[in-house]
Amino acid sequence: MPVIPLEALAASLKGEARVLGLDVGTKTIGLALSDARRMVASPMETIRRTRLAADLARIGELVAKHGVGGFVVGLPVALDGREGPRCQAVRQFAKDLLGACDLPLAFWDERLSSAAVERVLIDEADMSRARRREVVDKMAAAYILQGALDRIARANPRAG
Repeated sequence: MPVIPLEALAASLKGEARVLGLDVGTKTIGLALSDARRMVASPMETIRRTRLAADLARIGELVAKHGVGGFVVGLPVALDGREGPRCQAVRQFAKDLLGACDLPLAFWDERLSSAAVERVLIDEADMSRARRREVVDKMAAAYILQGALDRIARANPRAG
């Protein structure tokens, strides 16, 4: 499947298919999963990146296990709106992911998602630096996915 606009993602999903959110970094991939109604995003796990084939295989296992019907991938756009080398790397990962899992994929502007999550973990959860390092990627994926789910809900209001 090709990359599609976020607002078209809901129409491309079947039944109660879930959405997998990804925060793709150079060392880790944070994952989050929507509920079957696609209203709530929950942190799932963090994959320590090794080989691309192994990373994609793990994602494929999770897709099959959890009934995933589509992806939302955070795109690390610069604050001024430009796409740099990190965006290119994420776009390439998304292309590889689509080659391994033929599901609809949409990008979500993830500007400041990790910073926002880190601030919450420090200010509200009072987490140690070591503990934050363990959870920040999957929490950022949930932040990204929740923003996308909220946008989809606004663009596609459900009938009563």
